[in-house]
Amino acid sequence: MTTAQKKRREMHIAIRDAAIREFARNGLAGTSTQAIAQSAGISKAQLHYYISSKEELYQQVLGHIVRQWREIFFLSPARDDPATAIATYIERKLRHALEYPDVSRLFANEIARGAPEMAGHWDELKASVNEASGVIRGWIEAGMLAPVDPLLFQINMWAVTQHYAEYEAQARVLMDVPDGAPLDADRIIAEATELFLLRCGLQERGPRP
Repeated sequence: MTTAQKKRREMHIAIRDAAIREFARNGLAGTSTQAIAQSAGISKAQLHYYISSKEELYQQVLGHIVRQWREIFFLSPARDDPATAIATYIERKLRHALEYPDVSRLFANEIARGAPEMAGHWDELKASVNEASGVIRGWIEAGMLAPVDPLLFQINMWAVTQHYAEYEAQARVLMDVPDGAPLDADRIIAEATELFLLRCGLQERGPRP
């Protein structure tokens, strides 16, 4: 990669990250290209050298999020070990939500308003879910997993792992964690992992401290 290519790539990442921050806070309609440029540390003219419109940028960001979650969610490397696959997914997803809460908030806001911009991204997201459902069904048929509804099991894992980003303010109040201090990732991951492994018969509840 040449110096110019590296610089261009870094600029695209800076713009994408700035767009995620602004869209998460203000939505598509409430975000201006001026605000994105300012958040990225560049001028509006520089921003428009790299993008044609905020709508196009919003679509790029949605595609990036869906692809990123597909990488986190992919279960096939642990097909022969469902406990490890499920525990690894929960940890990766929760750590991602805690480290990059704006990603979860942007997506949640889009869904909450009826997902008008998701038409071009549903197929990829559904393909990931269907692939994982196939893996889960295979575990059940092989007697490696207690019967669960593969789709609803995934949706419920999604809901729990997204919660601490989408409802961070509430979680902080209830857990007595002040702004600026990190939520206890290890505590959250351990509880969520036990919850879902118990549901599918892969763990017995041990004594509580």
